[in-house]
Amino acid sequence: MIATAQLRVVVAGLIAFAAAEEEMLLAAAASDIVDSGSERRWGAVPTVAHNTEFKAQQAQRITAVLTGCAPPTFDEIDHTSPAAYGRYAAPTAVAVARESRQVTASLLDGVRALTDDDLVDPSRHPWLNGRSLWVQLIVRGFWHPTGHVADYYLRHRQQGRAVALQEHTLATTRYLDAPNQVAGMAAYSLACAQAASGRTRDAARMLAEAITLNPDVRANASRDPDLESLRGSGQLSAILSD
Repeated sequence: MIATAQLRVVVAGLIAFAAAEEEMLLAAAASDIVDSGSERRWGAVPTVAHNTEFKAQQAQRITAVLTGCAPPTFDEIDHTSPAAYGRYAAPTAVAVARESRQVTASLLDGVRALTDDDLVDPSRHPWLNGRSLWVQLIVRGFWHPTGHVADYYLRHRQQGRAVALQEHTLATTRYLDAPNQVAGMAAYSLACAQAASGRTRDAARMLAEAITLNPDVRANASRDPDLESLRGSGQLSAILSD
C-alpha cells in the first residue's frame, strides 16, 4: 500500500481528471441545438448530471465521516428508466456544469479533510462494508464518471474517442503511480471500450492485464455487455478460466 500522502495525490488527481472530461463533454454538446438522447442513448447533460449525483452522494459520506454520523442509504439507479433519464435531462447544461464544479470541489476538500485512518481503514465505519473510503472515492469520483463519458462516445458513434479517453485514463493512473487496484479498473474500462469498438484482440489482451492488476474486475467481466464480442468468440471464457 502506498503512503497516505501519495494516496491523496492519486485520489485528487483522478477526481480532477474525470471532472475535466465532463467539462469537455458539456462544452462539445453545447454546440448542438439539441443534445439528443434517450434512456437507451444518454445525452451529455443527463450523463454529467447522473455522475454529479453519484459524486454528491460520496461527498455526503465524507461529511458523515467528519461529523461522526452514518450516511443515508442511496437507491440503485435503473439506467434504462425513462423517468430517471427525464429527471437527469431536465436541468440546463449551465446548471449541470455549475453543480458538477461545486460537487467536485466538495469532494476534493473532503479528501484533504479526512484523517489518514478514515481514508484507508474500512473497519472504522461499519457502513463501509469492508471497503476503504479511498476506493469508494475513486470509484464514484473517477471510474464511474469516466465510464459514463466513454459510454456517451460509444453510443454517439465516436468509438475512437471512447477508446482514446480510456487509453488516457489508464495512462493517468500510471502517471500518478496509482495502486494496481486502480490501474486495473482503468485497464478494464479500456478493454470494454476496445471490445465495443470491435478491437477484440486488443480488448482480450487488456482484459487479461486488468484482471492481473485487479482480480475484482473478473466478476464484472462475466456479465458486462460491452464485452459481448469477446464472449461470442469464446475469448472471454478463456480469459476468465486462467
